[in-house]
Amino acid sequence: MIRKLTAISLAIVSTLSFSAGSYAQPQPAAQGSAISWPDNQQLTTFKQPKQLEVADIYDAPGDVKLLFATLEGIVNRKEPRIYLLENKEEGKFKWLNDLNVDYKVRDDYFDILKQFKKEVKGLIIYDPNVPDSVNVATTLAGLRDSVAVSPELAEKLQAAPYSFKVIEDLQGKFKDRIDAYTWQYENLWKETTHRMLVGLSPEVSARPPANQPDTYKVVAQEQTEERDAKNRKVYDLDLSQFVAKPDVYVKFGDAFTQDGWGAAVHEITVKADGETIAHFLPGTADEKAYLYDPQGSQVSTGSGGHRFADGGNYFTYKFTPPADTTELTMSVEMWNEYKVSATNDQPFSSQTKEPYGYLRDYAVANKAMVFWLDSNDPAEKELFEKILSDVKPGTPYLGWFSNDFQGEFSGVEIASNHGVYVLAADWFSNLTVFSGTKPSFSKPKAPKPVKLDNKIYVTYTFSEGDNLQYNQHRLRILWDDPKRGQVPINWTSSPLLYDAAPVMLNYFYGTATANDQIIAGPSGAGYFYPAAWPEKAFADYLKISKDYMNKSGMKIPYVLNRLNGENLPLSEANNAAYRDIYDVPGLFIGWDNFTKVDIVDGLPTSNIQGVGSANDVKKALADAKAKWDGKSPLFVSLGILAWGMTPTDLANITAELDPSYQVVLADQFFSLIREANGLPKK
Repeated sequence: MIRKLTAISLAIVSTLSFSAGSYAQPQPAAQGSAISWPDNQQLTTFKQPKQLEVADIYDAPGDVKLLFATLEGIVNRKEPRIYLLENKEEGKFKWLNDLNVDYKVRDDYFDILKQFKKEVKGLIIYDPNVPDSVNVATTLAGLRDSVAVSPELAEKLQAAPYSFKVIEDLQGKFKDRIDAYTWQYENLWKETTHRMLVGLSPEVSARPPANQPDTYKVVAQEQTEERDAKNRKVYDLDLSQFVAKPDVYVKFGDAFTQDGWGAAVHEITVKADGETIAHFLPGTADEKAYLYDPQGSQVSTGSGGHRFADGGNYFTYKFTPPADTTELTMSVEMWNEYKVSATNDQPFSSQTKEPYGYLRDYAVANKAMVFWLDSNDPAEKELFEKILSDVKPGTPYLGWFSNDFQGEFSGVEIASNHGVYVLAADWFSNLTVFSGTKPSFSKPKAPKPVKLDNKIYVTYTFSEGDNLQYNQHRLRILWDDPKRGQVPINWTSSPLLYDAAPVMLNYFYGTATANDQIIAGPSGAGYFYPAAWPEKAFADYLKISKDYMNKSGMKIPYVLNRLNGENLPLSEANNAAYRDIYDVPGLFIGWDNFTKVDIVDGLPTSNIQGVGSANDVKKALADAKAKWDGKSPLFVSLGILAWGMTPTDLANITAELDPSYQVVLADQFFSLIREANGLPKK
């Protein structure tokens, strides 16, 4: 559907049949806004871009990225004219070129600020001593048509040729995070749109300098993929080669980064010439004296607590043995896929933080309130729930949550409790530009039927489709893999790309092969847990979700259903709603260490077994065959971890399978299940 873009109010309108009386009312959009947001539309539509001024800020300081992201939001609110090169993961220019719009990359990005300075009313200065003031400054930037800046940039921009005035200086205004967001809620919430919420970390780890050498030497590494702690023991490591210089840095990482099972460490003792110089357990006060860089690691507290890191995360300790030390040893209780490295050279620390841009252009343009509240902290959770209770069921929360997995599970559950769905988008770039593109794809044809036989039917489903930023970055890399199309693959994606970035749907459908099927990521249009969603609102939201699945050409949903971090089967009522409203041949559910098929009230549901590496896939398929009686069809559904595997991996694995296996697409998979169980065709 192509909608004519007209200037409208952003006043909140219910998308569901709920009374508006108990919900705070937002203020209208700024005069001159050309953003379109009809009642039945989940996300905003911007004007179609005609010509773009491009700023390459990939290597720019964080405060510059913040400046230009907020500038982009102000300028693109009227018409998309600015595009930022913030990421090169999938290639800096791939999506920009796919826009088919004239653009000019400026040699000096400050020339773009000069060009549009008349559209900027002034400066919002954040307080570097209170990082969360970056988010408050972002909110104010949208409300005051201003740009958010550091104190250093403010000095530059108050002088010629910019001559901006200071609209608000947040330095010294807040004591801490909760103070900043409480003030924002009490003073700004009434001015912002209540049709969306935005959750962004105020700062991220700065990238190490391009010329920073890696001098780490590996001192211990697990050689096999271990996930069940059977290799848990105390390892004695010799660090004596590192005593020539005063400080020794020891890094614990992941030996197999693709599968998410890195080092887990419980207790460390370091001795210099036989004398203990360090002894601690992770997560205790004793650890703090030695923890140099926790880089994305997490601590499991309580009895048997440990620090763990997987994928690209790690944690580093710093030890300073006496000057005359000749023998340095470490005894460490650890397990899983550990990789231990050491160096004498001070490494770059991920604790060096800076602001960033990404989704902030969209928040500013839509006058959304930006915050970052930890649902596992009682005071922050209380404020988070106050905000959630002020919006209507069916409201999107764009961004993400702190505290990694724990933050995801508790954050999505709490949002779901209030009828709010999540769109992971904190690393989505230029959403104000992509929301101005138009859908022009043809809906895919149904795949050819497969004859039911006595075989092991396997279906591969790539994870992460609920994640808008994955759609923009990692999915594009996987999609451009030269072996995509050689084997049947289900690709989870967000149906809300229909609003957010139609050009991306155009690309994926326009280049799809007969072996590619795009299905809806968890748990339909948006990430939510059905078990936590308000019962009265569930059917109404599923109808909206179904509409977006229809428009985006995604026939089958993948559902995640959790409470307290545990995967659950769908309740009878939720199962019936998916069956009747979605009218699907079947649905995928969970991310488990097993795969099975259940028929519940006529609806086939297939538990997805998560796999993170080629060895995982091979083992899962071999295990399935070992348990197969060979007398009837067997159905195996594997969830492919998108961060660790590629279509090339799957093509190579499938080429080695014997004829008892057949890999099929999701439609074929569920059609075969229905036939095998005597269910009518869909």
